[in-house]
Amino acid sequence: MDPVEVLRVLGNKYNAEILQATHSPKSAQELSEELDIPIATSYRRIEELNDHDLLKMEGKELSDEGRRTKVYRRQIDELTIEFGVEETAVETTERTEAKNALVDVWSDLRTEG
Repeated sequence: MDPVEVLRVLGNKYNAEILQATHSPKSAQELSEELDIPIATSYRRIEELNDHDLLKMEGKELSDEGRRTKVYRRQIDELTIEFGVEETAVETTERTEAKNALVDVWSDLRTEG
């Protein structure tokens, strides 16, 4: 990842909020409503984050209206940017499938209880 590009992407309005909100899978509509983002902007930001491997399509779920909608989850748990004398470096800690599964189970338990 190009550090300057990562900083630019994270500096775009709503991108950091979207990454924070997608600890569990969310649709563009859910993100739009939860974060008070216009729906068109939600789609653009999702595409930008996806293009930079910070967010990925997790699958499809049924919406309240019975339509299949894409849901997205962040790819990373941690991002470190180091500003050196010679260069700037980006290091990421990717989310594991095990962590995603634990988040899903926890979310299901909270919904049921």
